[in-house]
Amino acid sequence: MSDAIYHDAILALAKDRRHAGRLDAPTHSHTSDNPLCGDRVTIDVDRAADGTVRRIGHFVRGCVLCQAAAAALAASVEGQGATAFAAAETALARVLAGENSPENGIWAAFSPVARHTSRLDCVRLPLVAAKPVFEA
Repeated sequence: MSDAIYHDAILALAKDRRHAGRLDAPTHSHTSDNPLCGDRVTIDVDRAADGTVRRIGHFVRGCVLCQAAAAALAASVEGQGATAFAAAETALARVLAGENSPENGIWAAFSPVARHTSRLDCVRLPLVAAKPVFEA
């Protein structure tokens, strides 16, 4: 993995539009802000009665890292439930702590960010926004 913070994998995630945008009728929705940089993320989820994510949408007003993390989150949880969200949280925490492992999956793309502490909250914000959605 390159040491460049904005490498090809991050840029590809940020450009991934599959889950970008708000859902028409989400069963759960939450918005979180980072007041230090102005990033804002809204996560909309349409969950089945068993908690499975039928659809997920994200609306990001923020940097490339925030956009990429929202796309990675959506890819990680669609068709799954709270367990997948918890696994995403764990994988991202490991990556941002500097632990590189194949188990980190899509989150491994964020490994260069671990050395840029001022950017950690940018990557975490989509998961912060999603946490209440998955705890509901």
